Amino acid sequence: MKLILTQEVSGLGSPGDVVEVRDGYGRNFLVPRGYAMAWTKGGEKQVATIKRARDARSVRDLGHAQEIKRELEGLAVTLPARAGAGGRLFGSVTSADVVDAVRKAGGPQLDRRRLQLAGGIKSLGKHSVAIVLHPEVTATIPLEVVPA
Repeated sequence: MKLILTQEVSGLGSPGDVVEVRDGYGRNFLVPRGYAMAWTKGGEKQVATIKRARDARSVRDLGHAQEIKRELEGLAVTLPARAGAGGRLFGSVTSADVVDAVRKAGGPQLDRRRLQLAGGIKSLGKHSVAIVLHPEVTATIPLEVVPA
């Protein structure tokens, strides 16, 4: 089955990529969740639009990614969150929360899907969050979660 990806799918591709996948994976997982749409000749025009939008959001090149990495690793990001006894949070810190905290700390606008948070942060204290800026560049942000 030939599909056009509308969102980034790890191990498969980025938005705008035309991929060939097994019928069941495309029909039962990718298309219903909105990760992909069926490939058509008219869809080629949509691919161009998706790729232009992706290029506007993405990091330009390796040098630009390393420049952003230096900027991010120099930040001191503090994120206030509601916590109970013992330092456990009510809920968890999500990637959207981290992106907002980075922007408030004076950092660049980031795509929340580039953050690597396995299940979120669920306790107070110092944490490190990895961000994939480029296939060859990964930045690590020092994040301190403090009680609100």
